[in-house]
Amino acid sequence: MNDDNKNNEEFDELDSRIILNDEDGNEVEFEFLDIVELDGKEYVVLLPVEEIEKGEVVVFRIEGEGEDESYVSLEDEEEAERVFAAFKEKTKDEFDFAD
Repeated sequence: MNDDNKNNEEFDELDSRIILNDEDGNEVEFEFLDIVELDGKEYVVLLPVEEIEKGEVVVFRIEGEGEDESYVSLEDEEEAERVFAAFKEKTKDEFDFAD
């Protein structure tokens, strides 16, 4: 592998990482997996970096646009399950899901 490809892969990995603040103000690093549109709303599916071994994802609803964009925790478990099911269907060729 040449250095250009290695640098691009490193950039892609870093580019897919985002840091959010939890309810206590602590920084939590996530790996961006995908954006899912469902029922006219957009959701972001993230993998907490500390949980990569477990493979448990977090789903947030995206509200606002551009500078005003924010991620809102889902209170409704059914909504989260529907979004995750749509994510699984959309990315079934990219990820192996355990049932």
